[in-house]
Parts: sequence; C-alpha cells; structure tokens
Amino acid sequence: MVRQGSCRDATPHTPYSTRRDKRRVKRQREGHIHITVWRERKTLRREMGENTQDGTPGSWFKITIPYGRKYDKTWLMNSIQSHCSVPFTPVDDAGTASALKDVSYKIWDEKNRKISIFVNPSTVPYSVRYKLEPEEMEQLKLTINKRYDVSQQALDLQSLRFDPDLVGHDIDMILNRRNCMAATLQIIEENHPELLSLNLSNNKLYGLDGLSDIIQMVPTVRILNLSKNELNLVWELNKMKGLDLEELWLEGNPLCDTFPDQPTYISAIKDCFPKLLRLHPGPPPWSPLPTSSSLLQDGQELSPPVITDTDTPCLIKPCKESYKGSDALKSLVLQFLQQYYLIYDSGDRRGLLDAYHEEACFSLAIPSSPEDPALSSLCEYFKESRNMKKPKEPSLCVQPLKHTKHNIVGSLCVLPKTQHDLSSFLVDMWFQTEKVLCFSVNGVFKEVEGKSQGSVRAFTRTFIATPASNSSLCIVNDELFVRDATPTETQSAFSNQEPTLTPSSVPTLSQEQQKMVHAFSTQSGMKLEWSQKCLQDNEWNYTRAGQVFTMLKNEGKIPEEAFKQIT
Repeated sequence: MVRQGSCRDATPHTPYSTRRDKRRVKRQREGHIHITVWRERKTLRREMGENTQDGTPGSWFKITIPYGRKYDKTWLMNSIQSHCSVPFTPVDDAGTASALKDVSYKIWDEKNRKISIFVNPSTVPYSVRYKLEPEEMEQLKLTINKRYDVSQQALDLQSLRFDPDLVGHDIDMILNRRNCMAATLQIIEENHPELLSLNLSNNKLYGLDGLSDIIQMVPTVRILNLSKNELNLVWELNKMKGLDLEELWLEGNPLCDTFPDQPTYISAIKDCFPKLLRLHPGPPPWSPLPTSSSLLQDGQELSPPVITDTDTPCLIKPCKESYKGSDALKSLVLQFLQQYYLIYDSGDRRGLLDAYHEEACFSLAIPSSPEDPALSSLCEYFKESRNMKKPKEPSLCVQPLKHTKHNIVGSLCVLPKTQHDLSSFLVDMWFQTEKVLCFSVNGVFKEVEGKSQGSVRAFTRTFIATPASNSSLCIVNDELFVRDATPTETQSAFSNQEPTLTPSSVPTLSQEQQKMVHAFSTQSGMKLEWSQKCLQDNEWNYTRAGQVFTMLKNEGKIPEEAFKQIT
C-alpha cells in the first residue's frame, strides 16, 4: 500500500501555534511517501523494540520517504529496488523493511542530493484492520455491477453509502475510509478495467488519497465527477495528476470559492490536468463575464485563449506597471507595504501596533552556522532568532515565538534600525480568499546605526493577514528571515534613489532632517521636495506624516507629479 499525505484543513497554515492539531501534522507531512510492509521477523522485531497491544512484538512497519512526492514514482521505486537486497512490493514483509532501511542515503536525485528512507514500527493499517469480509465484497461487487453502464463504459457511484442494496445488507460504504475506497477500486480494477467515466458525486469526500490509487489501477478514466463533495483545497486534485482527464465536475465543492477570478480558477485546475477539455462549473459567480467564444461556458470546451502554459504565478514588483493581478489587490498590498515600512524605518516602531492582530504571532530566523565566521555580522539578530535545527532544550523551540501584538512590536523595537529599499521589493501572493491573504516579500535594507551601520541585508518576510476595518490589512502571522546580501544585491541596492540633498539645495535642514527626508522619499515613492513638505507640515513627526500620506494617497489627493518616475 502506498499512501501520500492528506490534507483536509481549509484554514491557512499557522506555524506558530503550540496547540497540537492532527490535521496540521498531516499537512506538514504532505509530500512524503509512506509504504507499509508486514511479516514477522525476529531480528527486525528486536531492533525496533516495539510491542503491539496484546504484548506480542510488532510486525508492521511504515517506510517513509521524505518529500517523495516531488520525484517520479516509477523512477523512485525502480531506484529503491535496484539498491534493495531483496525484491519488494508495497505491503510485503518485514524482511523487506530491513532491506529498505539499508537503502537510505544510497540514492541520489538529479540535483545530487541523497534520498533518505526511514523505517519505523507501525500499527496495522486501517485498510487491513477493517478489511471488508468476503460476503461484503460480493455484495459490493453486485452493487457496482448494477450501477455500471456497459454501453458508455461509465460507473455511477453517487451517494453510494445510501444505496438500498448496501443499506439492506448493513454495509456502511463511506468512501472517505481507505478500506471502503480500496475495496471499491479493487472491484473496478477486476471487473471494469476499461472504465472511462466515474461519478463520485455526493459522497462527502474531503480527501482524495484513497482515490489516487486509481491512477495505477484504472488509468483509462477520462471523465470524473467529484461534484457536491467537501473538497476544500486544490491540493487534493494534485493527488490525481496522473490521470489524463478530459472532463471534470467540481461544482458544489468549497475549493471553487477559494479563487479570486475565473482565469485563476481555470489555470489551477488545468495545471493538475493539462489535457482537460471540459470543466464544470463554468464561469464562477465571483466575476460576471461577457459572452464570447473564447470564454468558458458550462459544459463547453476549454479554448486555448483562456488557458495558456505561461499563465503561471511569478514574483512581481508591487510598484511596477507589469504587476499581474487585480488593481484592487495591487493597491491594497502596495499601500500596506508602504505604510508598514514607513513606520518600521521611522525609528519608532511602536506605531506598528495597529498593524497586528491582538493574538498575532511572529518569528525571526537567520542562517545559523557557528562554523561560518561571516555570519557573525548577524549577531544582533541571533538572540531573537528561532533555530529549530539544534535546540538545546524543548522550551527554546517555543520561547523565540512572539505571541500577541505587544510582544511582537517590543521584539521589533530591539532589532537594528533600518532603511528598506522599496524598489527592490518582490512580492509573491500565494493564497487568497475573502477572509485571508497570504504573501511573501523579498527585498533588501541597510542598517543605519550601530556597529553594522551601512551593512546591506537581504530579507524574506511572509505575512498572513486578514482584512481590517480601515480598508487595510491586519497581520495574524509574520515570519522574517534575514541574511547578508550578496555582492550583486549590495551593488544594486538603493540604486534608484535620487541624488543626496546638499546644503545649497536645502540649506535650512539639519543632518537628521535630511535623513528623514531621504527615508520618507524611499518609503513613500515621492520626490524629495514633496517628502520634505509632508514632514514639515506634520512638524517632522515621521509616524504622523506617514499616516497622513497614506490617507491622502488613498483618497487620491496627491498629484502624480509628486511621485518619482518608475523606469
């Protein structure tokens, strides 16, 4: 039995919570491949040292291949077999488990990285422990045959649990259970290997792990109806990528409501099934579209102008006109970043309190390697850094996590003072619903005081935010990674800034005020003279000037000539 990780939690990943959540653990294990093998073997039994509930030594073992999903399954299995001292198939014997353990780190992938294989004692798999009895399998076979349309090579299994024949024989067929799905696929493989169309609507499916075995068992399926189930994430469809589907029904699943517009919806599905010709539903309700032969209508073919292989997510600059996304979302993220870093670089970060949710979480990470003397320049960040690789004690895994907005801002205030190059920012928005927005920001900044003054750093920051009442965003999770900038990054940093203010051009400003003007110009995108005016009008209160700037910009009251030209 080969099993890949499942995920049925629709809420965004929150890596900071200390509360244990089995569904979250499952998500973190996505991408692993698990193989369960069986049979008594005394040497391996003693080596594992685990007993079953009845006191007898354990005889089941789970073989885990971390991140196995990213490799081609056939290549991976063949590679393991070529190194394994005994022949094996999934669900074989404990001797195989021992042999597989010896294969760990003997296989190299195309990037010259070793592939690890872990062997651990395991409980008896659910699909074996609750395997259907022979008489139940026979009744299920009769029911499936009754629902099969020979002329269309189609099988209708909608609402299978409530089939009168199964209910009458007290057989509870819940297809979310692996034993039920495994039995169903076994019967299909043995009796209808030529199957073209499969209808699984109205079965309350929230995961497709069990169904994914159909890729090897009945690869002929071209039409799949998954409508009116409980699939929350498009990730579930990734598990079915091996099927060359031509028609797919998804209507009535929560995942249809997770896309901001029709092109994004179609692109995500097309990425899973490149040969898909028809998709149900058609244009989602979120964006009324004009009638056109190039648009998707419910039940019509997907035409090339709508779906192209080049319509893939990319890192984008929020200030550039080439930004690909809705104007409203572009404006929201841009305004948020400008206001956030305007305050962050002001010297008084207490103004960021309003940017965070009351129960928000924050963590900081740096590339920790005591053997590398070059990293000593990041010592100011080390105390706040969360090093999960070699914690000296369990409490140190949780301690660096900052929980509640007051603790977060307090932690930010002790970090070195900075000036960010807003023009260097690259943004990747990787998840969006009506209630949450997840995006990552990459860029550079320099430290403006202390023993590392002038040092240029590179950073990656991941925000999980919710809509705020003031038409902005409220941060619920914040992850910051800081490293030394590369020579190329250092050379290009702040290269788009205007010339430095000179005494002749602004004779009345102090050196501190000139620094404020430069910082405000960098963060706001305005020219130096307009930045100076904004600061002067607000009595050189940097935080208040930033708030006024944001308000006026949102209202469209700042003329275009106030801003620098983006090249």
